[in-house]
Amino acid sequence: MPIWIPVTLAAAFAQNLRFMLQRHLAATQLTPAGATFARFVFSAPLAILIILTYAAASDQPLPRPGAEFFAFGVTGALAQIGATIAVVALFSARQFAVGIAFKKTETVQAAILGLLVLGDTVTPAAFVAILIGLGGVLALSKPPEGQISFANRATALGLLCGLLFAVSGVGYRGASLSLSEGDTVLRALVTLSAVTTFQTCIMAAGLAIGQRGEITRTLRAWRVTALVGLTSLIGSALWFIAFALQTVAYVKALGQVELVFSLLASTLIYKEKISTREGAGMALITASVLLLIWSV
Repeated sequence: MPIWIPVTLAAAFAQNLRFMLQRHLAATQLTPAGATFARFVFSAPLAILIILTYAAASDQPLPRPGAEFFAFGVTGALAQIGATIAVVALFSARQFAVGIAFKKTETVQAAILGLLVLGDTVTPAAFVAILIGLGGVLALSKPPEGQISFANRATALGLLCGLLFAVSGVGYRGASLSLSEGDTVLRALVTLSAVTTFQTCIMAAGLAIGQRGEITRTLRAWRVTALVGLTSLIGSALWFIAFALQTVAYVKALGQVELVFSLLASTLIYKEKISTREGAGMALITASVLLLIWSV
């Protein structure tokens, strides 16, 4: 089994834990922006420490980033901030598992962006798997109230965060590939450290101007926000390594297994009921993941 597959599965599990913690923060203590800031403020120092430790342990010099690295990295960082805010806000509009599903439109969008920006291609079988997954997402797009599927706030937020997450994934892969020195892990960690530090600074400035007191509230809730930062660091490191190893579309498609984890959280922890239609949509996404693993 290619190494990017277990790396991606572990990343999806860690990310689901982080979203659960952020949902708790957004619902009880912080704004969506504050809950998003929590994932960066504690993970940035840890990311820098890890990269220095890994570089020393593996006896590798740190790569020297160039203009292309920063262009890709900043684009990906800003897109990820916007995407995370959108998906946290989405939790208040739909059930947890369904909210995560909306985000998964990023898979098809990542395939298109990867082709246009990086020249990444997908096999016919993998593209079929992606389309099956899209069918599952569309099955989940109709809100319980019976409104028109693509004319409600939840769908708009889901499509937006899917697009932004696709942009961030392509940006991070482009940044990592632009580095000419170091092994895959080192290049991924350098990208992660640079991006996370930038995100921490830009979000701190934004909160200081637009949401006074939110930084203080984030730090006061450190028992939970520190866990958000830790799960974010673990998940992000694994995602960055996967992006460095494989086409973004493949990584994003396999990452849809996160829906299985979110379904378990939705039913076992949040005691939310999943309808037959929503269950069918999740079954399609699961089939998409299995077909993708078989086809690559």
